[in-house]
Amino acid sequence: MSDMPEAKVNRSLTLTRVPIFSGLNEAELAFLAQRTVPRRFSAGEAVFAEGEACTGLYVVESGHVRIFKSSAGGREHVLAIEGPGSSVAELPVFDGGDYPASVSAIDDAILLFLSKQDFQSLCLAHPQVSLKVLRVVGTRLRRLVGIIEELSFTTVRHRLAAFLVRLAKTSGRRASDGIEITLPANNQELASQLGTVRELVSRNLSRFQAEGMLQIEGRNITITDLRALESELESGE
Repeated sequence: MSDMPEAKVNRSLTLTRVPIFSGLNEAELAFLAQRTVPRRFSAGEAVFAEGEACTGLYVVESGHVRIFKSSAGGREHVLAIEGPGSSVAELPVFDGGDYPASVSAIDDAILLFLSKQDFQSLCLAHPQVSLKVLRVVGTRLRRLVGIIEELSFTTVRHRLAAFLVRLAKTSGRRASDGIEITLPANNQELASQLGTVRELVSRNLSRFQAEGMLQIEGRNITITDLRALESELESGE
């Protein structure tokens, strides 16, 4: 991680994309932008670790970050992946606690750091920002409840099918023989997102291929029978 010299980039424009800062006028955004510190992170580099004292929040200007929890044995579970316009670590800025999860860069990323003191001053001057933070935190809480439900009541096969269907619908590319998607960098990363281990991901991908639902070519998948994958979701557990 490294602090960056002032670049010729309109930080205010970046901040307008952040839900918690929407509604601030140009002067207020410019005032806030002057207090942000741009920091560059390389792919895979840690932004902060779970349990560290919270010094402030981050806004993703470019690139993507993963928010994850780690077990004592080193297993990871990805809670969310955030891209440009997202804010990270609003909750500990409010409650004074440590960072509740770890964050690392997925690809080369630029994050804007805003200190806890400056953010709290902003909230005192503009109470509507606090209400927007509550909405963002509420949305993330609902997402976490969904993750708990999936881990508690569904199989790895079901979670993998749901992931593939979601990817097909959000970023799939139409091809003559189906819908093409690209998986995360490796099965370990995919396993972290699904709350399981790499071996079970590989095994279930192979089973889906043997059952004629998809074709695998490295990290590229062609879903040849989307309806069959969707039926996996309807079958519940």
